[in-house]
Amino acid sequence: MFRLLPLLVALLLFNSVSRAQSAQSKEQFEAYCTTFFPKVQALSAAKEYRQILDRYAEWEQQYNALAPATKQPFRGTLANVEYNRACYYALLQDRPNALRSFQRAVASGYHDYANAKVDSDLDLMRGDKGFQQQLASIREFGDYVYVLQQAKGYAPSEARPLPAFTYQSAEDAHLVALRKTHKLDSIAGAGNEVSRFINLLHWVHEQVPHDGNRENPAVRNAQDLLRVCRAEKRGLNCRGLATILNEAYLAMGYRARFVGCLPKDSTDQDSHVINAVYSNTLQKWLWMDPTNDAYVMNEQGQLLSIEEVRARLIDGRPLLLNPTANWNHRVSKTKEDYLYRYMAKNLYKLQCPVSSQYDLETRTPGKALQYVTLLPAAVSATRPAVRNTQDGTTSFTLYNTSNAAAFWQKP
Repeated sequence: MFRLLPLLVALLLFNSVSRAQSAQSKEQFEAYCTTFFPKVQALSAAKEYRQILDRYAEWEQQYNALAPATKQPFRGTLANVEYNRACYYALLQDRPNALRSFQRAVASGYHDYANAKVDSDLDLMRGDKGFQQQLASIREFGDYVYVLQQAKGYAPSEARPLPAFTYQSAEDAHLVALRKTHKLDSIAGAGNEVSRFINLLHWVHEQVPHDGNRENPAVRNAQDLLRVCRAEKRGLNCRGLATILNEAYLAMGYRARFVGCLPKDSTDQDSHVINAVYSNTLQKWLWMDPTNDAYVMNEQGQLLSIEEVRARLIDGRPLLLNPTANWNHRVSKTKEDYLYRYMAKNLYKLQCPVSSQYDLETRTPGKALQYVTLLPAAVSATRPAVRNTQDGTTSFTLYNTSNAAAFWQKP
């Protein structure tokens, strides 16, 4: 029960009706919300469910008074309010209202299938056909391993033309400077190839905290990103962290890419970016995630590629996450949350630049960028092979493919 969107957890406590009535702008409504939900949680702990339902009616009244554009950022909150309302009605043995509230939650965008499937607060409705239909309708959005399983795999024989992936030489002057300035040889250490990969992963994770709520600086290369973050005591989003690790790998002479990991739902803005570095000793790409200081292994402790992790999620083979995986040293990562929920959602589509190089995504006049997206076969068949777009003075060429072998070709 009491499901809240992560970005809004800190915003929701309970306040008086008089203050709520003035909450018309986004900022005012946020201020109203900051006095709403923790006290509702306290009422929940006291099992004062009727009082909570009265308070939800108050919250909904203020939400409905907002302008349509102002409502949009709070749609997820509305869905969670409706879900919680269903739970409280069910706990009060009010089946009709519980069913109606759950239906409204789904209609408002509630998609947390994994939670709804096991939440004991909803047990009153488990045998109801209408509830079962609603639960099945959100499985496509919230059971992320199931969604991957339904994707029907790739098309290995697809022959769409793709440009050759390229990797900048470690002799590039910028990469040489990066290697020397930050003493990357010492950081990588004198161990085997895989240990050096992991040491560099740890280093990036320690240098800059993750901050997914901020845009990265305009100049997007490792040297400048590190300098700005230290000077301003700020963090980067996952793409910025992956950029630093990618350039550190290139500076050490390793072939590497940063890889955008994208969900099926194109309206879901919560995607992720990690790294793939090629191991000559293992003859494969390896998963490295600087945001979460994470790499993934099989049951024998052997490191896995992004492709292997995705395949194991689909067919149910074991996966292990390194025990030191964490977010900003505040939250330890578990394989259940990180792999089977978060990354399973974000492994539906994969995207990486054609050229892996220093300062790739800094926008300069006339810059031309190319990316390749790996799609499930059923999706790829509906997409053009190539699409060209323009953003200001920067042009983009986007290639679509369902040929995993071509996407993950050896460097």
